Amino acid sequence: MRTVLEEVKSWHRPLMLMVLAMAGLVLTAGVGLLVDHREILNESVWLKPFKFGISFVIYGATLAWLLSKLRKARRLGWWTGTVFALTGIVDVGFIAIQGARGTFSHFNTNTDTFNQVGQQVFMSGVLGLFGASLVVAIMLLFQRIGDAPLNRAIRIGIALATAGMALAFYLVGANGEQHQVSDAYGHPVTMAGSHGIGVEPGGPGMPLTNWSTVGGDLRIPHFVGLHAIQVLLFTVLALSLLAARVEWLRPERVRTRLVGVAALGYTGLMVTVTVQAFRGQSLIHPDGQTWTMFGGFTALTLAALALVVATARRQAPVPTERVETRRPVGV
Repeated sequence: MRTVLEEVKSWHRPLMLMVLAMAGLVLTAGVGLLVDHREILNESVWLKPFKFGISFVIYGATLAWLLSKLRKARRLGWWTGTVFALTGIVDVGFIAIQGARGTFSHFNTNTDTFNQVGQQVFMSGVLGLFGASLVVAIMLLFQRIGDAPLNRAIRIGIALATAGMALAFYLVGANGEQHQVSDAYGHPVTMAGSHGIGVEPGGPGMPLTNWSTVGGDLRIPHFVGLHAIQVLLFTVLALSLLAARVEWLRPERVRTRLVGVAALGYTGLMVTVTVQAFRGQSLIHPDGQTWTMFGGFTALTLAALALVVATARRQAPVPTERVETRRPVGV
């Protein structure tokens, strides 16, 4: 049986190199958050590189593991992962450099040569990242790389992650709004687009994430979708551990159905926050329509959960009591 280190060594190598690079960026940006007091739109110039670094560490490692499990079209999978790795390094590298320069990576229309070239590469990179994720999602639809619960988690999770990544097209200026802001040195910058809906850039935001507290923010459904696969994989792991103690969880079909229920609930959450963002509403200030949508998905998920659990417990084998046999007296 292979050790954990041997297992990790078998993962897609270019993606793991990207993960190491992103981990280095997280450390660098973390130091920058502590010692560099420059700000743009009321947040540290290093916060965005820090957040992107963490996100790519998590997603890149997950993708590297997934590609190592492919049984068919392994060469296509290797090249797809390599494209994702190279594109990720270029795109996040641009974000880091712009942060170090004290200016914006997203939406920046400044006419200096570095920014103009970088913006073209950056927007092309978004398409590359989305395209690579879409190819992997399609490949996984036609392959079985684990037991039924794991396979369902992977297929639904990567599909939701790809949908979340599709929202990134709005995060590079697809909505076309124009805003005048200032960089870390007070120089004017024209922003051709915004991740906010119904709110000006630089408004009040939540701690760390800086998601808007006064309007819609497309970064929220983007984040929720991007990390769906990790949530569903954790669900599979949790169910597997519980199955060692809970009799009715041991059948594979039961855990597969429960993964489906978790996916239903997570999809409902993603749909709710997506609609909420496009309506220009802050995550922390939901109105009646948002609560109704969330409540409807929650009720549907709980009903499905109750049905699966009741069916599983009813069909679970009844433990046979051990009957103690007594030896006859005098024998």
